Amino acid sequence: MLKVFSNLEELSRFAAEKFIEIAGEAIEKHGGFTVALAGGSTPKSLYQLLGSGEFKNKIDWSKVFFFFGDERNVAPGDAESNFRMANENLFQPLRISVENIFRWQTEIENAEEIAETYAEALTEFFGRRENSPAHEGGSDLPHFDLILLGMGDDGHTASLFPFTKALTEKSRIAVENWVEKLNSNRLTLTFPAINNASNIIFLISGASKAVILREVLEDEFRGEQLPSQNVKPTNGNLFWLIDTDSARLLNNSLDEIQAD
Repeated sequence: MLKVFSNLEELSRFAAEKFIEIAGEAIEKHGGFTVALAGGSTPKSLYQLLGSGEFKNKIDWSKVFFFFGDERNVAPGDAESNFRMANENLFQPLRISVENIFRWQTEIENAEEIAETYAEALTEFFGRRENSPAHEGGSDLPHFDLILLGMGDDGHTASLFPFTKALTEKSRIAVENWVEKLNSNRLTLTFPAINNASNIIFLISGASKAVILREVLEDEFRGEQLPSQNVKPTNGNLFWLIDTDSARLLNNSLDEIQAD
């Protein structure tokens, strides 16, 4: 589904309502809701809304389990940390128990070990989850109820950057990913893990995303150059929630857009 909103506020409100809807269905079906969060300014607006008086009482937050699609290899309290952003704008306002938060253990510092530790934590959690669909079809991949994603100006999503090694990963859940242009390792879920989710929501806003969004949605498949094109749920729903600024160059996708 592709849906366009007039501004970030309207986009965030719809995303919050969809978040609550998916969470409620998951809690009713198997007693809990698992979500992998994204970093960035657009998700931040969503988190602030979920923590507001309008939404905070709409679900039982004790049954929500939070993960992260990717992370920078920095301390949890660092200004660049995705965990810190979510903690300040979502976890603290909602008083989420630390037992419900699964972050990348970046204090380990070694990127490969951080990724392995996170993969092990995911495998353990989803393996023991009551009524979990984690192993449906014989898959050992986690089965998130929802994964939130953003997209960079270069077409990357999570920390799956153009022409990086992690793009070709076929079996592992989480990996370290060296990004040459950043001269640093990033930590990220892989496409097999992402595409195994029941629901994936892209949150995209701003004029700076217009060119790359058109390329990702309307150009031929170039998965190494445009990593976001690799997001194709195996057996789930994909939502593109975008604002008018980022949608201004779309042509062939217009027939799919449901104007807000």
